[in-house]
Amino acid sequence: MYIKRITINGFKNLKDIDLVPGKSFNIIFGDNAQGKTNLLEAIWISTGCRSFRSSKEKDYISFDGDELDIKIIFEDELRTQEISYRMIRKNMKNKLITLNGVVQKNSSRLFENFKCIAFLPEDTELIKGTPEKRRSFVDLCYSQLKPKSMSYIRKYDQLINQRNAVIKNIIMGKADEEELDIWDRQLAVAGSYISYMRNHYVIKLNRYCQELYSKIANGKELLTVSYQSNIFPQDYSYPDAPDTTMSELYYNKLKKGIPDDLRLGYTHTGVGRDDILLKINDLSVKDYGSQGQRKSTALVMRLAQAQIYSDEKKESPVILLDDVMGELDENRQRFVCGIIADMQVFITTCNHRAIIHQCDNIFEMHGGKLIN
Repeated sequence: MYIKRITINGFKNLKDIDLVPGKSFNIIFGDNAQGKTNLLEAIWISTGCRSFRSSKEKDYISFDGDELDIKIIFEDELRTQEISYRMIRKNMKNKLITLNGVVQKNSSRLFENFKCIAFLPEDTELIKGTPEKRRSFVDLCYSQLKPKSMSYIRKYDQLINQRNAVIKNIIMGKADEEELDIWDRQLAVAGSYISYMRNHYVIKLNRYCQELYSKIANGKELLTVSYQSNIFPQDYSYPDAPDTTMSELYYNKLKKGIPDDLRLGYTHTGVGRDDILLKINDLSVKDYGSQGQRKSTALVMRLAQAQIYSDEKKESPVILLDDVMGELDENRQRFVCGIIADMQVFITTCNHRAIIHQCDNIFEMHGGKLIN
């Protein structure tokens, strides 16, 4: 998969962007606050995902503008496709998203068709941040392989909100405990699927990460990645597919936890309490890893994500490297470039001479515009 053409106008500070990138490495350089990351962000939201900078949609349109337009033409293994993303300030709730000229009710079809992987400076939060960061990472990775899985995640979030509302009503005497049962049954099904998919993906992630990290560490350190379920025990033998046995175990755990839920005022049991454990030589990278080990682990996780997708789908995702390469030494730059050599890559940097990879596609950005 690769992008053939990008046109952007009115997204944050970007103006009159018309970029025909190369199929391999593309470097966008310039001083800080010129729009380099905005360009990658515009590409990213065209996948149907939320902004990787946690930007709110109302902030997408430039301060002095009234509308934004993003168009991306990309080639996958079957055909050329086109995404159009348009917003108008006076009616921001009505985004106009089209895929191949067909208006989309939501962004799910974009997610199914256009795949990117973003490497970000804040990726170390995958290591030292909250369990939610790691859960979200695994959920996104698995959903890129099987887009329909995202519906289970959305459904689970809705069900948890509804169940927590019932818990509050029970505490206030406005509802009976029996009213939780309808939500518990549904949560058990959605939660079992999510637990299954996380375990399934982490097994692959561990294998790829071990191999990649071993190369970075010259075989001197062993990185392991494991899934810690809040519902199922560590030695639980997952079935080949989610089944009624899983959902019954999940349901019974929810029922057992109701007294604590009523004491705390929210659902304290379930996949919303899962974590992904990262260890180097059996020691927690989060708690005991050096800054270098944490950075290397985060980098390896993203590289593994790209490799797993490429191997499983027999098609490469588009790689976005936002101000990451310049922080790596030459050996790590060569290592990263070797892994993503056959993929289309967009690299942002303040100093393109710090990028050791030879690249003919170098673009300078100034004031939200490409000037060459």
